[in-house]
Amino acid sequence: MTGIDSAAKEYDVIVLGGGPAGENAASYAVAGSDRTAAIVERERLGGECSYWACIPSKALLRPGHVLGAARGLPGVEGRGPDVAAVLRRRDEFVHAHDGDHDDSSQLDWAAREGIAVIRGAGRLAGERTVRIGEHEIRARRAVVLATGSRAAVPDIPGLREALPWTSRDATNLHEIPKRVVVIGGGVVACEATTWLSALGAEVTLLVRGDRLLTGVEPFAGERVAAALIERGVDIRFGTSPRRVRRPAAADHGEGRIHGGPVTVHAEGPGGETTLLADEIVVATGRTPNTDDIGLDTVGLEPGYVEVDDQLTVTGVAGEWLYAVGDINHRAALTHMGKYQARVCGDVIAARAEGRSLAGPRYRAGADHHAVPQVVFTDPEVAAVGLTAEAARRAGHDIRTVGLDIEVAGSALTRDDYRGHAALVLDNTTDTLLGATFVGPDVGEQLHAATIAVAGRVPLEALWHAVPAFPAVSEFWLRLLETDRSSLPSAV
Repeated sequence: MTGIDSAAKEYDVIVLGGGPAGENAASYAVAGSDRTAAIVERERLGGECSYWACIPSKALLRPGHVLGAARGLPGVEGRGPDVAAVLRRRDEFVHAHDGDHDDSSQLDWAAREGIAVIRGAGRLAGERTVRIGEHEIRARRAVVLATGSRAAVPDIPGLREALPWTSRDATNLHEIPKRVVVIGGGVVACEATTWLSALGAEVTLLVRGDRLLTGVEPFAGERVAAALIERGVDIRFGTSPRRVRRPAAADHGEGRIHGGPVTVHAEGPGGETTLLADEIVVATGRTPNTDDIGLDTVGLEPGYVEVDDQLTVTGVAGEWLYAVGDINHRAALTHMGKYQARVCGDVIAARAEGRSLAGPRYRAGADHHAVPQVVFTDPEVAAVGLTAEAARRAGHDIRTVGLDIEVAGSALTRDDYRGHAALVLDNTTDTLLGATFVGPDVGEQLHAATIAVAGRVPLEALWHAVPAFPAVSEFWLRLLETDRSSLPSAV
């Protein structure tokens, strides 16, 4: 069901936002029951991740990873990339047709799940009430807010008028700018810089701070920066744009160069510099899509929405309003939004059926201490849990252990394998608080660390988790050996 005219007037559950978090919340809330659910979506079912973020980003990054692996393995010829073929493959993943994205496969999924899809911009209109245009629908049980976030464009003179690319343009690019200025030092900036440079662009990266990827251990950002510089990227730390000028700015469509050359005046350690580029990419963070969803009608202010561990919105009486994903500001990652949505859906179902909410199934706890993330740069960065600095701030008595990844499995993988792994260990409980890995394809190594952190697995138990030989994962054994040899009781 996609039309408002044919929509029912009431559903058990109404979800505002049809991204991965919204889809999961609706599905889990009605699974195995006769409850009804509707998703209200203003763009494409599948959301930002499916069409403008995670999926196209990795589709653009993977060819460069494979090419790098081939070049590091004698006996294999590595040529490329074939830019047109890379973009065609990306288009297949985001279902891009005639300049738009086709979400028919997601609509088929919703139909199989028995979930109604209503096209339009939904907003709250009071308790359990959602308005779409001039029409209203009501929720018998719950309303879930899952409206996500959008790229934030900083207030820099001339920047907005220059029509800069945001992440949506960068992931859906249809032509490769020869010269690109990227503003930012976080995940989006680093990933975009990686694929733009791999596809042939000359990239200058303007970073306000003194390192990349400040949310992970410092060595991770240092290694990513070194690799980018080695590939010709000009990284300028401590540098911010002060004004931007683009006389011939013109919107030629998503992922197409927006007019003539752009001039960026930037202030850095050496004073002001002037950069001339064919495109500018803004990757300076995101802002929640909550400014026009009717929060005021239930006594809330626009901005991030505060929730408890059952994803129930605080400050609203009645336990009927929930918020999952980016807008609750707990962990702005697709997989964490989906995790929250699963908890949220289970909570809604249990409350509808009068079941007890005792037990971890009905509380989101991983986003307090066990958030996993992968940055698909080259090298990749994979991290879970707390950094050493964050652990100390939280009051933990910790020790750290780290080493370069130099095992038989890494040597066999490629001749130029370079990687590093580090653990943050709790001295009181002798468990793992955090882990960070940097190297080729280390994202595939992360789940073992996530299980150890989320499950609070004692280190003595990890000694009996034997890594296969000759696999890259043998570095786990080397980490445990290094930690054991450093302890005072070691003989």
